[in-house]
Amino acid sequence: MTSQRPDVTSDKAPAWRCLRALVWRQLDATGSEYFELRESGEGWQLAGSVVLVEDGAPFAVDYTVTCDGQWATREARIHLRRGGVAQSLHLRVDAQRRWWRGDEEVPQFRGLTDVDLAFTPSTNTLPIRRLALDVGQGSDVTAAWVRMPDLSLEPLPQRYTRLTQSRYRYESRGGSFTAEVEADAHGLVMTYPPGWERIADTGR
Repeated sequence: MTSQRPDVTSDKAPAWRCLRALVWRQLDATGSEYFELRESGEGWQLAGSVVLVEDGAPFAVDYTVTCDGQWATREARIHLRRGGVAQSLHLRVDAQRRWWRGDEEVPQFRGLTDVDLAFTPSTNTLPIRRLALDVGQGSDVTAAWVRMPDLSLEPLPQRYTRLTQSRYRYESRGGSFTAEVEADAHGLVMTYPPGWERIADTGR
């Protein structure tokens, strides 16, 4: 039985202003991303265009992630292309933190706050900004993980620990994956070995 999906977005679209634009490149594979961090009076938006190679196949992904003023995910739109095949995913989050894929609730995501897109480092910004950890402090979260290449959905337990003003230790799956992420004052990734590094941006 499917719950009734409430309206979670207003009819009036916010006016987004680009705060920062940058380019990341993949370190452990072939790929790059053009990204914009945007703001409005209602919150924040991450927007990116990613080109990458998975198992020898070319992929292009365009996405937006819209958040409220506290960096909690409200909506994610993803459009993936591989050759002549296109696939889209639209997730919405209501005021009770229920997640919806179209008209169907995603019950395993109920109560979650962050989305994590496997094909970009941008969504690390969400818990970094939302948690606002002090140096030496850590926090456990579970993200709504969108996997590649099929855009399948899975809850992903994670932990963020702030090591310095700009460096965070990221752990997932009980510490089976660990990386030290360097982020700027906006919480945007500068380096994320072994996956990504920033190669251009619009300034400090």
